Amino acid sequence: MKKLTVGVIGCGYFGKFHADKYSRIPETNLIGVVDPVLGRAEEVARKNQTTAYADSADLYDKVEAVSIAVPTKLHYSVAREFLQRGIHVLIEKPIASQTAEAEELVRLAHERNVVFQVGHLERFNPALRALDDTLTAPRFIESHRLQSFVERALDVDVIMDLMIHDIDVILSLVRSDVTEIRATGVPILSTTIDIANARISFANKCVANVTASRVSLKTMRKVRIFQPDAYLSIDFAERMVAIYRKMPGPPGSSFPQITAQQIKPPEYDALQVEVQAFIDAVQGKVPVLVTGEDGLKALKVAKEIIRQISESV
Repeated sequence: MKKLTVGVIGCGYFGKFHADKYSRIPETNLIGVVDPVLGRAEEVARKNQTTAYADSADLYDKVEAVSIAVPTKLHYSVAREFLQRGIHVLIEKPIASQTAEAEELVRLAHERNVVFQVGHLERFNPALRALDDTLTAPRFIESHRLQSFVERALDVDVIMDLMIHDIDVILSLVRSDVTEIRATGVPILSTTIDIANARISFANKCVANVTASRVSLKTMRKVRIFQPDAYLSIDFAERMVAIYRKMPGPPGSSFPQITAQQIKPPEYDALQVEVQAFIDAVQGKVPVLVTGEDGLKALKVAKEIIRQISESV
């Protein structure tokens, strides 16, 4: 069977991991990795027995699919060149810096009939996927994504860096139009927003309260979901799930009984599963799990949150 020719654009923190994942997939041939800092590309290339390039144009006529893991401000310009040439794209989140750019990328992917997947990695977290059959009708959602400050994320604010993960997860669970967003936040250690909170209301009456901080002393990646038949707690960091259900109380009691179930799903490499899902979609085996449209929806919500906070700071 002919192997799918693939490449990785950007050999920074995430790009080097993408290269590693492709090198482990039997049906792919990692043709090359690209980074303007050629030495960085050469280091990744050596580890994965491939070729280093300094310019993504060197891969235009060599690959059928690419991962793009460049700084967010370059997402649009880099992805556009590959999509225009009919090359399938897996792009790290967020999909782009601006909604107009994201809309153009989605349009191009449809026009060229290529797979365009956005790297919202939490969709592949085993804790979330363990609840596929349990999450039915969320009515209230509360999420906290907290971590200490890291300098590698200075090109984006906390909404585009951290909160957008939970925005995407919440949109995928509620599946209803957003009707109102109310947001607040402040810069603390950088010149951009470092801590933010948003209340997102949906047409189906579900409400989500979303908090993200990159100036916390502790790390937390949790989502709590309340629906008519259960309260569900997802710990993305520990990959644990807790399910609490209301049951009839003992005879003669009008007070319900609460049952608790702890679930530790089987561990797996979420990024490897994400990259494999991209390859499977390119080969027509499965539909795309996180589409360009999904990335665009999450970006629109994120940009509205940023707009509201920026106007109030």
